[in-house]
Order: sequence, then C-alpha cells, then structure tokens
Amino acid sequence: MIAFEWYHWLIAAIGALAIGLGKTGVPGFGIFVVPGYALLIDDAVASAGWLLPLLIAADIFAVAYHRRHAQIPRLLELVPWVLVGMILGGVAMAGDRWWLHDTPWRSAGNILIGGIILTMVGLHVWRRRQRTSPISAGRGQAAGFGVAAGFTTFLANAAGPVMNLYFLAKRFPKEQLIGTGAWFFLVVNVSTVPFYAPLGLFSRQSLWFDLCLLPAVVLGAVIGRRIFAVLAQRVFAVIVLVFATLAALALIIRTVW
Repeated sequence: MIAFEWYHWLIAAIGALAIGLGKTGVPGFGIFVVPGYALLIDDAVASAGWLLPLLIAADIFAVAYHRRHAQIPRLLELVPWVLVGMILGGVAMAGDRWWLHDTPWRSAGNILIGGIILTMVGLHVWRRRQRTSPISAGRGQAAGFGVAAGFTTFLANAAGPVMNLYFLAKRFPKEQLIGTGAWFFLVVNVSTVPFYAPLGLFSRQSLWFDLCLLPAVVLGAVIGRRIFAVLAQRVFAVIVLVFATLAALALIIRTVW
C-alpha cells in the first residue's frame, strides 16, 4: 500500500490533466507523465499499470471528438508489426519483473528507440529546410515504427512520439493525425490490459487512484479540444516535433540515469 500526501495527489492530478490535453489537442503534451508517475509510484514497471486506465479514458474522449478523421487503412498496415513489438515488450517486462532484474538489453532498447526518434526528427527537419519531401513512410518504415510503438507502449505507455512522427511522415493534416492516433492508442491500450493483469500491475489501490483522477482527465480533454481548434497546421507540426524530441531525450536520460 502506497501512502500519498496531498502534494502527491496534486502532481498526479496535473499529470492526468496533461494526459487528457495531449490526447485531444496537443499530441505529446503528456510526455513527462510517464517518468513522473514512475517516480511517484517508485516502481517504473508498476507505474505502467497505474497509468494505463487513465490513458484509456483519455483515448475514449479523443476517439469521440476526432473519430471522423481517422485513416483506418493506415492503421491496418501497422497491426502485425505493433503485435511483434508488444510481444517483445512483454518479454522484456516479464524479465524485469520476475527473473532478469535490470535487464541490460531492455535498457539498450530504450536508448536505441530514443536515438531512432531523434534521428527521424533531425531528418525530417533537415528535409524541410532543404525544401525536399518529408521522410517517406513506406512498408519498411511501417514495420520499424510499428515494432517500436508496440515495444514502447507495452513497457512504459510511451509510444506517442513514435506514432506521431509516423503520421507526420505520412503528411497527415492535424485532424487526421490526431484522429488516427486516437483509434490506434485506444485499441493498443485496451489490448494491453490482458497482458498487464497476469503481471500483477493492477490493484484496488491503483484502480481507486485512477477513478479519483478521472475528472482531471476529462477537464484536460475538454481544454485540449479547444486548443486544437485554434492551432494552425504549421504550429501543430512543430509541436509534434518538439515533444517527440523531448520524449526521446527523456527516455534516454531516464534509462541512463
């Protein structure tokens, strides 16, 4: 049983607000929620179970707001690769939880994914400055992004930057990017529940914690929708790139530290 002080609840509520805002209006805004909750729960693996219900709640609002703009065929091409990534993430999490504590290859994987994200951001910015086409996202890119997304979402609910970059490479306008992402993360996060349960990542306390924070998620989702309505496409793209960069750096620094 974890004893929370009032300031713990304040930090958690701000994180829940950021989750809702990021899901419906500013993709990537909640990037620091994952490491923040890991510190709050004092267990990086267990914190994924505390965070998942809040993400699912925010995903439901995002789908309700932006479902008309989803590009379902683009999602279908990612499905097999995301499943591969989730299986790899499940192996890594089970190893860290049960018999391979502090797994070196899991840490190396986090650093590798962070490096890949930074490289993709750099290439995207460079091509835009050179006035050439953005990074293409063919079958090879779909496989790479899909595996990375499945792996990171299973380990730490941190696939947002990966998928936002993928959709940006597809030249999605902001409505399609956030609408397609909403469906993607709702399906993936719900699919993660049966995998988390046997690992003991849910408890009465964690579910009560999530229920108490639900109003903050709802408020964030409402605010996010209002912000989304006034964001210009160019500003929206810059926000995606900035938060993807910050997320990659956070992933690398947290792993090394």
